Order: sequence, then C-alpha cells, then structure tokens
Amino acid sequence: MNAPATAISGLARRLVSDNLISESAAEAAIKQAKQSKLPLVFQLIEDGINARDIANAASDEFGSPILDLSSINPEAIPSGLVDAKLIQKHHVLPLFKRGNRLFLAVSDPTNLHALDEIKFNTGLNTDAILVEGDLLSKTIDTFLNAQEESLGDALGGLDDESLEGLDIEAVDEDGETAEDAGSEADEAPIVKFINKVLLDAIKGGASDIHFEPYEKTYRVRFRTDGILQEMAKPPTNLAGRIAARLKVMSQMDISERRVPQDGRIKLKITKTRAIDFRVNTLPTLFGEKIVLRILDPSSAKLGIDALGYEDDQKQLYMDALHQPQGMILVTGPTGSGKTVSLYTGLNILNTPERNISTAEDPVEINLEGINQVQVNPKVGLTFAEALRSFLRQDPDIVMVGEIRDLETAEIGIKAAQTGHLVLSTLHTNSAPETLTRLLNMGVPAFNVATTVSLIIAQRLARRLCGTCKKPATDIPDDILSKEGFDDIGVAREELEIFHPNPEGCSQCSKGYKGRVGVYEVVRITPTISSLIMEGGNALQIAQQAKEEGFNSLRISALRKVATGLTSLEEANRVTKD
Repeated sequence: MNAPATAISGLARRLVSDNLISESAAEAAIKQAKQSKLPLVFQLIEDGINARDIANAASDEFGSPILDLSSINPEAIPSGLVDAKLIQKHHVLPLFKRGNRLFLAVSDPTNLHALDEIKFNTGLNTDAILVEGDLLSKTIDTFLNAQEESLGDALGGLDDESLEGLDIEAVDEDGETAEDAGSEADEAPIVKFINKVLLDAIKGGASDIHFEPYEKTYRVRFRTDGILQEMAKPPTNLAGRIAARLKVMSQMDISERRVPQDGRIKLKITKTRAIDFRVNTLPTLFGEKIVLRILDPSSAKLGIDALGYEDDQKQLYMDALHQPQGMILVTGPTGSGKTVSLYTGLNILNTPERNISTAEDPVEINLEGINQVQVNPKVGLTFAEALRSFLRQDPDIVMVGEIRDLETAEIGIKAAQTGHLVLSTLHTNSAPETLTRLLNMGVPAFNVATTVSLIIAQRLARRLCGTCKKPATDIPDDILSKEGFDDIGVAREELEIFHPNPEGCSQCSKGYKGRVGVYEVVRITPTISSLIMEGGNALQIAQQAKEEGFNSLRISALRKVATGLTSLEEANRVTKD
C-alpha cells in the first residue's frame, strides 16, 4: 500500500491509510474545511464519510476510547462553564467537571487549539473525550437551544441592584430603538418595582401584564396559561408614577392621559437575548390602565408537532400549505393561538424559492426571510391597501392578519384565484360559521366555495401538570355519555381521564402547566362546496363536515381529555356544544 502524501497528517492520514477516503479527497476536504472554517471531521461527514468510521479511525490512531454521547443526559451537561461562542467555534461540548479538570467531548483529538483556548478562558485543565461527529453536532445544537430558551438562569441571578440597571429600550413605529428610553423619569423604587414585575412575568411564562388603577386599590395581574391571576397590589398613590415610568420606557407622550397610546419595549436580558413587549394605555375612570403583551419569538418556531394537532388534522394543514393556490383561514377568539398557527405555517413555507409577504396589525414577531408590513390606518395603509400592493410585488404567498371587511375579503379571494396561496384569520367560533360569515360580508357563494381550501378553528386549553395530576375515577358513565365521550372513537375502558391538583406543585400553577391547542380542521370538499353554493347554513355545513369525518372543536377537546392531556373541566371551559 502506498503511503499517503506527507502533506496529509493526523486523522486525515489515518483515514487514507484505512482506505476510507482517497488522498485527493482528503486534500480537498482539508482545503474546504479551512475555507469554511469548519473542523475537518464535520467537513468529512458532509462529504459522505460515515461518522462512526471516522471515530473508530481516530480511536485506533490515538488510543482514545469512544464515548456514546447518546447515553449522556442533556440536562446533566453543565451550563455556564464554557462560552457558547467557543462551543460553536470549536465544536466541542463540556461534559463534566472534576476538581480543576474539565472534560470535553471532541470528534477530533488533534484539535489542540480548541483545548488550549478553552483552558485559557475557563482557567481549568482540559481533557478530550472522543465522540462521534454527527452525535456531537446534534447534542451541541440541543444544548445551545436549551440555553437560549432557558431564561430562568439569566433572570434568577438578578439582585435588587441589577433590577434597577436593566438595559431597556423603547421601539418606535419604524422599529428603531430610542436612546433615551431608560432616562430617569422616576425614582429608583418605581424603576426597580416595574423591572421586577417584567422579569417575574417572563419567568412565570405569562403572556400579558395588566396594570390596573381603581378608586381605592391598584393591582397588577398576569395572564398565565390563559387565566388572569393577581400578582401585586402596590399603593394607590403610585398609580401615576407607575404609568409615567411605563410610558417613558415605551416612548409614549407622558403628558397625554386622555387618549389611548401604543408603544413597544425591548428588555435586554443578556447580551444575546432580548424580550419585546407591546404596550397599550387606556384612560379609565381612575387613571390609565396599561397592558403589556409579552412577545415570545420562540413560539413562532415551535414546529407543527408541538402545537397539538391530531395526525389527520396535521396532514390536512400540511397538504393545504403545499397547494399552489387557495385560501387557508384560521379562526377563533382573541388569544386562541391563531397567530402562532399562521407563523408556524409560514415557517414551513419560508424557503429561498418563495416570495412571502404579510400585512399585520401589529407585527408581533419578526420572521427572517418574510416581508412583514405593519398596517397603519392613520396614513391609509389598511389591510386592503397592503394586499393590493402585495399583488404588484410578484408574491407566491400572502398572509393577511385579519379579514375585517368585504374589501379585504374580495382582494384576498382574487389573489387566491390568480395563483397565490393566501393565509388569514377571522373572528368566528367554528369552521362552518367562518363560511357563513364570509357570505354575510357579501362575498358571493361561488367565490367562497371555489377559493377557500381549508378552515382551522382553534382554542387553547390548559395542559395538565404531568407531575401532580390525579386519575379521575369518580365520573359516572352516564355523565361521560352526556359530555359526549361516546362520539370520540375511544373505547370506555381506554379512557385516561385526570383531574388537576388544585394545590398544584413546584412544577405548575394549580395543577396546570402550559397550554395545548384544540382544533377543528375542515377541508372544503366538493360536497361542502355544493352545499355552500346551495345556500346551506352553518348547521348544515357542520353536519356535512361531521359526516365526512372532520372532528368538531368539542370532539377534539374530549379526545385530549381521554388521553390525559387536559381535564374535562378545561374542555368544558374552552368548548361548547
């Protein structure tokens, strides 16, 4: 066997010797890895070399045993020891620390530069543990994503002094930040109190914060998992100063107390993580009520599997998203998760080959690669006007935040009829009512029947805590029948119904933790189209949808009760027969 060229050394030389790669391919991989600033192992994997073969070759060459990284619990990986930038730069992962020694998972034991730089930055001696490159890449992604999403560590270490010095910026209508947002409009106790409220809301997973003045009281409430809970009752005489501070933070006019105002706040938690708040003031009898909506960018990237769609419902949505034209409508009350459903669909469609434009009021979450327009009726930029402009911008996919009037509906339908996929929302209670709502707006029945391809009605139900939920063995059979469990397609003996623990536990709030979507997904079939054109009402359309196998909101909610995801009480709260 010919010895490999002397220019090839280390792991690459061993791979050539083992006939896993040719000399020319090895040289090309080394050159490409330098240009791409990638470790050689990851370049080799991209070139099609099996990660296990690379690890075995490295193990034989350098006498290092291979650790199965899949056996490591990701939650046990220590955080904060090595900066995320170093982990990404060198593609290494801290596994555990023993005394002053830090053990790092590596896919290339010859990467001594990485060990030295981490040693310099941490002050710890570093030891390399050999792992497979593909598993290392996946584990690093999982670890860094968990660090990015976990705000608890970043917030938990904030003391009273750091509460006062948080980096806060206002965001104006053009999306620009204002330099004077953190100006001292009030004394330190007010600043500290409001900052603590904001951080408590983020840590508690709240979606909204309500600051409410009354004649003799003042209260602060958080909406968590869809339910408002009182969190604080500051003295009534602080109402004006709290309002002034919030208005300064969101770049509003402090002197104007007679009309509602809108603003935004950007709260920088760390150097790389910020949370946005949408702020609205409302003059009431005893002062200004101020509500902050917490905008969580991660919610738009959950993925369709995390939203709670049943398998057949998910498939219906995916099929409609990949149609070249048509209209997908998402319907439900305020706070039912319509925006997240739409954003999830847009994320699936967001590829370099597609031109996607959205008109929203307001733009809640920025999506890279999508052209988002903030509707501004004051200057004439309405949904209808934005939609007209989109059609002159060579679009593939258009999203309209809400169809509020006949003009917007007609332009959206025209877009769907001329080769575009249109997504939008309506405020109706069910999928069949959405169709009749369009008809009542004045949209011709033929246009509705031939253009709308899918309707999703949805609610958000609180998810039972997996730690403290209690089996429900006290529900009589006749009550189960009356509630509708005979119609859900689950045998009575297979039901797994649970009650929430009213006291809750350390993991939840009163027996619930998080929320899960409840959906009614109806595809407009030829039979339903015919019924629409014949003037069928919502009840007739609902009956036809049931006959064709599309579950109603009630059935979908009961199916989630039957599998222990939520409680019967919660299903009754969010759905009505």
